[in-house]
Amino acid sequence: MKKKYKVNKLKQYIGFDTLKKDFMEFFKSLKNWSKRYFSTNILFLTFVLTSLINEYLVRFFTVKNYFNIKPIIADLAIILIIGAFGYLFKPKHQFKYYFIWSCIFVIDCVINSVYYTNYLSFSSVSLLKSSTQAVGVSDAIVKNIMELKDFFYVYQIVAIIFVHNFLRKKGYYEKVAKIEVGKVRAINTLVVGIIFVGLFISTLTAVDISRLGKQWNREYIVMQFGLYMYQINDITSTLKAELNPLFGYDESAKEFREYYTSKEDTSTINKYTNIFEGKNVLVIHAESIQNFVLNTSFNGKEVAPNLKRLSEEGLYFSNFYSEESVGTSSDTEFTYASSLLPSTRGTVFMNYFDRDYVTTQKLLKEKGYYVFSMHGNNCSFWNRSVTHKNLGYDKFYCYKNAYEIDETIGLGLSDKSFFRQSVPIIKEIKEKNEKFYGLMIMLTNHTPFTDIDDISDYEVTYKYQKYNEETGEYEEAVAPYMEGTILGSYFKSVHYADEALGQLMEDLDKEGILDNTVVIIYGDHDNKLKKSEYNRFYNYVPETDSLLKKGDEGYTDVDYYFYELNRKVPLIIWSKDTKLQTEVTKVMGMIDVQPTIGNMLGFKNKYALGNDIFSIDENVVVFPSGNWLTDKMYYSQSRGEGKLLNNEETVSIDYIEKYNEYSEKLISISDDIIVYDMIKKTNESEKLIGEDK
Repeated sequence: MKKKYKVNKLKQYIGFDTLKKDFMEFFKSLKNWSKRYFSTNILFLTFVLTSLINEYLVRFFTVKNYFNIKPIIADLAIILIIGAFGYLFKPKHQFKYYFIWSCIFVIDCVINSVYYTNYLSFSSVSLLKSSTQAVGVSDAIVKNIMELKDFFYVYQIVAIIFVHNFLRKKGYYEKVAKIEVGKVRAINTLVVGIIFVGLFISTLTAVDISRLGKQWNREYIVMQFGLYMYQINDITSTLKAELNPLFGYDESAKEFREYYTSKEDTSTINKYTNIFEGKNVLVIHAESIQNFVLNTSFNGKEVAPNLKRLSEEGLYFSNFYSEESVGTSSDTEFTYASSLLPSTRGTVFMNYFDRDYVTTQKLLKEKGYYVFSMHGNNCSFWNRSVTHKNLGYDKFYCYKNAYEIDETIGLGLSDKSFFRQSVPIIKEIKEKNEKFYGLMIMLTNHTPFTDIDDISDYEVTYKYQKYNEETGEYEEAVAPYMEGTILGSYFKSVHYADEALGQLMEDLDKEGILDNTVVIIYGDHDNKLKKSEYNRFYNYVPETDSLLKKGDEGYTDVDYYFYELNRKVPLIIWSKDTKLQTEVTKVMGMIDVQPTIGNMLGFKNKYALGNDIFSIDENVVVFPSGNWLTDKMYYSQSRGEGKLLNNEETVSIDYIEKYNEYSEKLISISDDIIVYDMIKKTNESEKLIGEDK
């Protein structure tokens, strides 16, 4: 009894009953406020929730950082700030505002979902200038690129229409109009959004801020900043690039000068120096040819026997990567010609075609070469009719100024017809000019590859000997293997392209064009097929027409690193007059081609970012994503991790930091040159200084 009395006294002393009453009143008022808020903000909350779910789903299906709270906070802040302005409209008109923004968000999600699935990166607003190029490959987009999950995001539009119709029938907007003070709700929501912005900023590191500003590592930005924040930053970066004379030139010019002042000249005289000086040069841009097809066969019949033969007879670079970005084929043409990386803000051919670049074509013209290019597609595709002239070509032979479209496969003129019609033109060029340099751009082996199925008789089945228990003998059996798959169609398409290439070499030889000529063949980029396409290729069991599973003996795990390393393309330098027969296994990128062949042909570009592969001990391939590759490891900037290529050879933290810094610097310098037309401005400045003297 005494104890109970003391407890009651204590409650009275601390005002327990008062606190309890206050708490209950607060809880009741909070409950009433919540009920009133949620019941009078249904449309707004539907917009916020569906927008946030879609953003999360994009990351779920792409970068897979499921549990990272930072991008959720960032995108919630963006959604709240955008949503706040909807309150400035009367309730019955708010639907139009939220509907428009829902459409924008859905389109953004769909585009990035599709783009990442196929290119392992995120799209950019600056790509709008090159969006017309998708018209020619719309069949590929529908058949090979878009997946069911890419349409799922449309549910947001359906949901907001459904909720709107439901609310309208219930007289919701009229009821809300009586109690809602739009400006107050707009300000309150805006304040909450800003609070989330502040909370997000407090989580950022110096690395986060640096990469957001540079924008080139898109995967990392989406992982850390969210999809909507990435897109806003991308728009800002694009506008900044368009207004480049007003933003950042002085800083970029300083970085440019310092880089080339301190840049070490790695070129040396080696056994390939001037080996081809004075020879004609014929370059073949092999569309979507990947390196692994040279060592692939079906039922004893090679996929690419002609490329295989040329690789064995010439200089064959078996660890060569294209370093292309969103501009795919056009990026490769640019990088090959200039030894600069592709732009991280759109494409050079569409966005920065009017800049001054030091190209192989211009340097050979100075040495007396007639320089031309050839393509069986429309002259305007990828803006080639304009950009080729700026790169230094004297003439661009294309459809409709040089070719008759007598046989169509895929996107345009077939490779066999293209080559057949090109040989007489090249013969005439050779007869009229002392030396020539020509580029031939192939086309047939372009995604979606499906048109080849009706033309090619190349089989991608698996033939094997199967025991017949009834006869007691072995007999030939046929398993479907790659038949009916996109990758199977790709192999058929490559085989056709290889046949066309073999015929071209024969025709050139008959006309005497291969005499005193060096032929350079490069794959412009990988086939752009998904990782899932390779699972059947590497893990097929013909006897059961099934696939090996993880853990089974002989199973090949086509993981992120396997896929990335398998994207290498062939580079072959071949000459009828010179015995080469050498395989170069050192890793090499497209930016290294100009310095390497420059050493062979007797020219040099002081602004080249690549290296003569025969003059450097350890080379590094830098990809526009910021990832890099050496002979020791492949490193992913966005993942913050790498894969050793030889488990017995380790690398230090200093090694990784060294090449992280190098890759960032290379991307930054290349962008400075492209965006700010740095070479032209430097040359003009040097000319003025020379005149003053």
